[in-house]
Parts: sequence; C-alpha cells; structure tokens
Amino acid sequence: MTELLEHVARGFEVVGVFTLVVGLLFAVTLALVTWARSRDGRRAYRALRETFGGVLLLALEILVAADLIQTVAVTPTLGSVLTLGLIVLIRTFLSFSLQVEMEGDLPWRRALRSGAQVTSEAVRRAGRAD
Repeated sequence: MTELLEHVARGFEVVGVFTLVVGLLFAVTLALVTWARSRDGRRAYRALRETFGGVLLLALEILVAADLIQTVAVTPTLGSVLTLGLIVLIRTFLSFSLQVEMEGDLPWRRALRSGAQVTSEAVRRAGRAD
C-alpha cells in the first residue's frame, strides 16, 4: 500500500509540473493573441501575468496535495511532518502573496478563489474588447 501511495504522490507531482509547463505555454499564447488583437502591450502583459499567476496558484495547490500524500501516507515521521508543515507554510504564503498581487486586495475583503478561477477570469478579461 505504501508503494502505491508513493506512486500516487509522484503522479500528483507530475501533474503539478505539467500544469506549470502547459500553463506557461497557454499564458504566453494568450498574451500573444491579446497583443496581436489589440496591439496593447500593457493589456497583453496583464493577460500573461494574471493567467500565469492563476496557473501558479493551481500548481501550488496540486503540489501541496502531493506533499500531503507523501508525508502522511508514505513517510509519517515527526521530521517529515515538520518538513510538510514548513512546505505548506511557504506555499500558503506564496499563494497568498500571488493572490494579493494579482487582485490588489486582501483575502478577507473578498471571497478566496482558487487558481483555476483566477486563470479563467484572466482568460475572460483578455478576450474582452475594452
């Protein structure tokens, strides 16, 4: 059972990395399309930044899940649990910082949104004609 859960954790890690790579390609493509349609560099940069920021949030959520599976199910030692706590703390801080940076306000002033929601809203905004 431990070996199976180790493979599951590795699978989550692969999905997290895949999300980052595909998300970066998607964000760059969206920015290029936005620039080609509007010839507005700021709008294209905003589309890139918001879309990839959402992808980063989503990937962080997936990678935290991988860490949880790895630590709790595969190697449940005090050291690994403390390491997990530190990793989750760092990734939570990164997620918080990314959301504040992208949205411009603090989480308690609005409903907390997932990386997928942030990404879909950035895509929707990039496709609109202002």
